[in-house]
Amino acid sequence: MIDAAWLDVQLFKVGEYSLKLGQLLSFFVVLIITSIVSKILQAGFNRIAKQKGNTSSHHLYIISRIIHYLVLFIGFIIALTMLGFKVTELAIMASALGIGIGLGLQGMVNNFVSGLMIMLERSLKVGDFIEVSSGLVGEVIEINMRATLVRTNDNIDILIPNADLVSGIVTNWTLADNVRRFRIPFGVAYGSDKEIVKKAALEAAKAVNYTLTMPGRQPIVWMTGFGDSSINFTLGVWVSHEQVKRPTALMSDYLWALDDALRANNIEIPFPQRDLHIRSSNVGFAKQQDSLASNDSKHE
Repeated sequence: MIDAAWLDVQLFKVGEYSLKLGQLLSFFVVLIITSIVSKILQAGFNRIAKQKGNTSSHHLYIISRIIHYLVLFIGFIIALTMLGFKVTELAIMASALGIGIGLGLQGMVNNFVSGLMIMLERSLKVGDFIEVSSGLVGEVIEINMRATLVRTNDNIDILIPNADLVSGIVTNWTLADNVRRFRIPFGVAYGSDKEIVKKAALEAAKAVNYTLTMPGRQPIVWMTGFGDSSINFTLGVWVSHEQVKRPTALMSDYLWALDDALRANNIEIPFPQRDLHIRSSNVGFAKQQDSLASNDSKHE
């Protein structure tokens, strides 16, 4: 039989409260079990989410996060009771925590509540492709207690505080629809045939295999202005949802196709240039010569 007397070893005593080794071990055991239970539940929800559609997956993600926070909260309360704290003492601790929030934890609570708001109102979902006011563009990977994890196309993970996403301007490229139109600006030399330019631009759009051509989603060419060295156009194209999250590669593909199509149609792509006009006056030159001759005669 194992001797459990060592579990009753008193570690310290403050007033009427004393902490024993067994209580401290129970505290950590409950925390560990709580963490394990939370991870098992999240893994189960993730496994179910992979078998469902995008809508069901998002709902399951919200449920899993809420259950995760709830399990952690209940486990922490149980762990505190293992240390010998009573309900009244826990209430006092909660009051002290409220004072702490009032003094210095507003940011943490603000981010936590903002994270719940983001998940419940579905303004952002895991898998969405977003752009924030700072210019950061990336895919939402996780919505956590304090911050949202966004991964850029360069595979850089960036944590954005949830409060910033709620209070700031966020462009969600895939909120309601994964299909999006991109605008590719280009210019041609003055004197180019505009109809041939339009034909070449549409040929370039057709050459990119992920361009959509369904009714209401056809490519379109706009003439947008007269530049210093070029007539400016914009090619508008709708692309499939797989390409929405690759804006840089997408722009490169269309510019590449535009260059090939314009060259094939003998349309010049201009470059910045300036014409320098030198104006001379014969009268002024003659007056300058007379003045010089007069000065020379005076010196003689």
